[in-house]
Amino acid sequence: MPEPDPSPPSELIERIAEMRRPVCIGHVTPDPDCLGAMFGIARALVAAGKSPHACLPEGSLSARNTFLDEMAEIPHADHEDFASADGFIVVDTASPVRCNVIEGLPPDWRAGRTMACVDHHVSNTRFGDVNWVVDRAASSCELVHALLRAADLPLDSTTASLLYAGIMTDTGGFSLPLTKASTLRAAADLVEVGADVGLIGERLNRAQSVNDFRLLRVINANTHLVGDGRLAYSTASFDEIRNAGCGPADIDDQVKVPRSLAGVRMAILFTEAVQGETRINFRGEQGVNVLALAQSFGGGGHEQAAGARIRCPVAEAVERVVPAAVAALDGQP
Repeated sequence: MPEPDPSPPSELIERIAEMRRPVCIGHVTPDPDCLGAMFGIARALVAAGKSPHACLPEGSLSARNTFLDEMAEIPHADHEDFASADGFIVVDTASPVRCNVIEGLPPDWRAGRTMACVDHHVSNTRFGDVNWVVDRAASSCELVHALLRAADLPLDSTTASLLYAGIMTDTGGFSLPLTKASTLRAAADLVEVGADVGLIGERLNRAQSVNDFRLLRVINANTHLVGDGRLAYSTASFDEIRNAGCGPADIDDQVKVPRSLAGVRMAILFTEAVQGETRINFRGEQGVNVLALAQSFGGGGHEQAAGARIRCPVAEAVERVVPAAVAALDGQP
């Protein structure tokens, strides 16, 4: 597979350069790649004399990822900031409905102002006025790194740490197939700038809260193998998530539990953090494409990492999705 194009379009650089008071936006339930990309751009713009804000509605952050917000020191956007913004920069977000914006905004909150989109989801709908979507890129943070370098925007050690966090997590610790030489070069450049590899590794891999541990215990206990061992799935019901002391923001990468079993070609995690709504995380191994399956349930994402949400309890979601997933596996090479 060819390397991702590391060069952002000149129009993207020009449009962002015109913004003085942009609001940076990511996707709902932001992960480290989303947060790192959003904060990375915002911090570079602050260093360049701009006044950006980051949109993080209350309840967006998991306990695990809160330190990234504290590290970034970017003010959060309120209604006045949206009203006075002269542009919007949306990162790691495939469609408008996935934008993590504050409640109470008017339907036309964009109001004709420039929206720039930087993303690596193959299902991106190109909803920005200018879009840079590279679905072969391992992470959005890798693209933001290239954008900052191409635009000659400031990159300090804190910004480097934030971007490194996104690249490290979205590549599964540089172990997933989309990890290319360009990914490693970007990470190396960030380390040379001063990214704190030890701190990021500790906080994201070795600083699990008791509540997160309880939730993982549930995920482990509820893991099942079907389809001759090719499909592993796990569940966490609304009550199980609540009894663990967790909420919607804490559902992150727990799909790694069923994914870790030997011989598994597809892993699925069903979580009902909001009562009556099940979030489904799909992961493919050994070249298995899960995007079409996720799209059949109204979702999207990447070929080997996708997701969907359906309005039903977790037990009903399992009954609907697992047979379709086994059938999808039967149709894979």
